[in-house]
Amino acid sequence: MSAADTGSGAGGGSGGASGGGAQVKSAVRTVELLEYFAGRPGMHALASVQEAVGYPKSSLYMLLRTLVELGWVETDATGTRYGIGVRALLVGTSYLDGDEVVAAARPTLDRLADDTTETIHLARLDGVNVVYLATRQSQHYLRPFTRVGRRLPVHSTALGKALLATHTDDQVRQLLPETLARVTEHTITDREALIEELRAVREQGYAVDREENTLGLRCFAVAIPYRTPARDAISCSVPVARLTPGHEQLLKGALFDARDRLTLATRRL
Repeated sequence: MSAADTGSGAGGGSGGASGGGAQVKSAVRTVELLEYFAGRPGMHALASVQEAVGYPKSSLYMLLRTLVELGWVETDATGTRYGIGVRALLVGTSYLDGDEVVAAARPTLDRLADDTTETIHLARLDGVNVVYLATRQSQHYLRPFTRVGRRLPVHSTALGKALLATHTDDQVRQLLPETLARVTEHTITDREALIEELRAVREQGYAVDREENTLGLRCFAVAIPYRTPARDAISCSVPVARLTPGHEQLLKGALFDARDRLTLATRRL
């Protein structure tokens, strides 16, 4: 059953993003459709979309047609396949342009990229994922592919673990299932094992992704404590082939310095 099926207009839904208030079914379905396309790049046949979201085919078609007319969804030349539209990009760009943390972080991210010569990320907690808000590309030929808006699992990333560590163990248990999705052979898939690592993160002040999200890539991250629990973190990603003990120490020191500067920059936010 989709989330839309729990909404009943004025009758009240089952919580969700509305925090327990009433949900308007058409609005919920619209958001679910946009999130479906946002999470699946490319064009999709109506039957595939219908199978995924579970809406009646006639209702789905009318909703898609409306979204196409408004520019939120695009269709191919045959009019039978659908994908995310350009207006979604405009809204996403507006979010970043208006975000005070992203604006305050720009000088710090630039300096951190210069100091480390590696790939830098600013990300925000979004449920059980982290979303990239800003990136700075590595100066090296061998570097990871990154893009703003990318969403990654919170449990398999240094960014996510740095943010989870600012929550209590019970809060982490409420957020995550007992068994976590395996992304690589190194991913921690047991929630209690992850919680044990989070205790170490709290003690040392930084989190590490040891090829848990991408093979051949190690990441280090620190949370930005301008609010508690933290919602934003910064990270540095480096290919394992280029990582030496000396370089690792440099990265950690640069991240701590960047965290302190960004904490000062966001103090009034």
